[in-house]
Amino acid sequence: MAVQTIYLGGGCFWCTEAVFDRVRGIVDVESGYANGHLDHPSYEDICTGQTGHAEVVKLEFDPAIISLRDVLLIFFGTHDPTTLNRQGNDVGTQYRSGIYTTSDEQTQTASALMQEMRDEGAFDAPIVTELQPIKAYWPAEAYHQDYFAQHPNQGYCAFVVGPKVQKFQKAFAQWKKD
Repeated sequence: MAVQTIYLGGGCFWCTEAVFDRVRGIVDVESGYANGHLDHPSYEDICTGQTGHAEVVKLEFDPAIISLRDVLLIFFGTHDPTTLNRQGNDVGTQYRSGIYTTSDEQTQTASALMQEMRDEGAFDAPIVTELQPIKAYWPAEAYHQDYFAQHPNQGYCAFVVGPKVQKFQKAFAQWKKD
């Protein structure tokens, strides 16, 4: 099977990108903006909360190596899908939890997993993750790409991104790239 693409919003894209950069089977990760109404938005536009866009990562993955279900388990295990329009101190619609699919099969897989997690009581609060087909995507500015890799000691990276990466490495060690 060919490489698949899915778009995931788990709050700040620096965190989500840093996690998925380390996942075996992920071919490429790009930070960007999804499902808003403004063409070619800038980071400054996104921060107004008026564009409708979410901060996301565009993930290309090889389903022969990692299934979509496992990609989504990592996604749900490394951010809080129960807080509406926020992740930690990052607040605004651009930080919403979202899964933006490229096929009906992806939508069905994500929907089934979310229902399974609800049925199991996987979280202490209801899952508020948005599930929609991708309608619009714009890559973020170049300085946002590979941000954690380039700035690991920057304050936000050290205190927010780093712990999320460590959580991934501990909870999902079997998916860590060699």
